[in-house]
Amino acid sequence: QVQLGESGGGLVQAGGSLRLSCAASGLTGSSYAMGWFRQVPGEEREFVAAINWSGESPYYADSVKGRFTISRDNAKNTVYLQMSSLKPEDTAVYYCAADRLMSMLLLGDDTIEYWGQGTQVTVSS
Repeated sequence: QVQLGESGGGLVQAGGSLRLSCAASGLTGSSYAMGWFRQVPGEEREFVAAINWSGESPYYADSVKGRFTISRDNAKNTVYLQMSSLKPEDTAVYYCAADRLMSMLLLGDDTIEYWGQGTQVTVSS
């Protein structure tokens, strides 16, 4: 059974930093791209960042480019999202996702294979 478990969310002041982690278990036999999405209640889910199996060519939403960094440690089956220069508009529930196809993550397709339960990030002004 595949499980994605996010951690590292919390309350931070504007301008501060947080690092989110997503530990994956049960992803065997294939190389999975991993990504992060976020959602504010009542709004559409938003793509944040994605990274392929090898860790090359990460992709970012324009809204976070230059402030967030996605990385992964395949030995630990963990993907990270380092968030810096946080803004109040970054406040959301952040979700980890995994799919065999990077394209699915970039499209934010509803049929993405696996999702985590989410972790709340709140940025105060």
